[in-house]
Amino acid sequence: MVQENLSGHAPKQGINPIVIIGALFFIFGFVTWLNSLLIPYLEIACELTKFQSFFVTFAFYIAYLVMAPISTRVLNKFGFKNGMSVALIVMAVGAVLFIPAAMTRIYGLFLLGLFIMGSGLAILQTASNPYITIVGPPESAAKRISIMGICNKLAGAAAPIILGIFLHLESADQLNNDVASMADADRIAALDAMALRVIPPYIGIIAVLLLLAFWVYKSGLPEVDTDEEDEALASSNSSKKSVFDFPHVILGVITLFLYVGVEVIAGDTIISYGASQGIALGTAKYFTTGTMVAMVVGYLIGIVTIPKYIKQENALRLCAILGVLFTLGAIFTDGFISVGFIALLGLANSLMWPAIWPLALAGVGRFTKAASSLLVMGIAGGAVVPLFYGALADYWNPQSAYWIAVPCYLFILYYAVAGHNVGRKSKEIKF
Repeated sequence: MVQENLSGHAPKQGINPIVIIGALFFIFGFVTWLNSLLIPYLEIACELTKFQSFFVTFAFYIAYLVMAPISTRVLNKFGFKNGMSVALIVMAVGAVLFIPAAMTRIYGLFLLGLFIMGSGLAILQTASNPYITIVGPPESAAKRISIMGICNKLAGAAAPIILGIFLHLESADQLNNDVASMADADRIAALDAMALRVIPPYIGIIAVLLLLAFWVYKSGLPEVDTDEEDEALASSNSSKKSVFDFPHVILGVITLFLYVGVEVIAGDTIISYGASQGIALGTAKYFTTGTMVAMVVGYLIGIVTIPKYIKQENALRLCAILGVLFTLGAIFTDGFISVGFIALLGLANSLMWPAIWPLALAGVGRFTKAASSLLVMGIAGGAVVPLFYGALADYWNPQSAYWIAVPCYLFILYYAVAGHNVGRKSKEIKF
């Protein structure tokens, strides 16, 4: 199948670009949502507090803030396709560090590995998200991103279950109960053995990442030229000197920061929260899968309804309102019902990413790469917001700590209602 890129040149014959990008979304979904299981697992293996355990998400997501400007340079130098290959190799390097980290049980090495993997993902996201947004009509961008989201969240649903098989969570539960009464030598030996269980799955991850890097490099994935604009858009942007001249982009970065924060809270705290509600880890390991399934349901709804029945901004409004309601439901109920409301946050969060990206990139034209790098910096919300949740969970309790999500959803609602139009004409829909 031959497709045209934005500069009007036909790419090589080959696999549909959507298939390749879908595979990339699958792998970074798999790697990202492993964190939901690493948090309670490393809390036991490395003898951490709740607050310390949430540095797993901090190390992973802060890389987006640090690496986003570098990501733009990588894409300017290598282009979208080769930049994706570079990103996958960087991720593989981060995964390699899990081997010495497990052998020494040094938490800092785990965090460094997570940071490097997050750095690779920052490059990959900077390339893949605007790519899937630009490669088709702007008004259906949320639908295409929803398809990518299904790939991402199916991987997220499978990741904790697959990793859980290797980590033997049933014995981890028992060890967590027994560790306080063990002699020092026995405790250290048991925790060392526990930490070593992460090595086999991460060797598999390294192999898959390197194979994907080679596949993308050899693929006929078409390059898109984001520096060219049509005459009308170029004229409207003639007075713009930088991406910071687009207020709706800056507000979009803040919105994305808060959205990723609440999405990570919903996906990465649910196992630990279930355990705090008296549910065994062997059962709780399936809870992240529930969150991911709820997100997939939301993506399917988005594919059917956007833009035919509902506009992107209206989908974002609805999701923000659901986010507030489900958060309150989790706070004011207990046990499996409360955990169920956290899982339902996956449904509330599902169409936020697909809607925020096209709304924030609307009308930026030749500033697309710069705007994309800023938006990727917003993913650092996954580092900061869950860390606040962890601190509140220690100071207050894991359930009441979910109050932090309510103002986040309210700001997202503001962006959906008015923020995405600040500083731009409402009729501007081209990228």
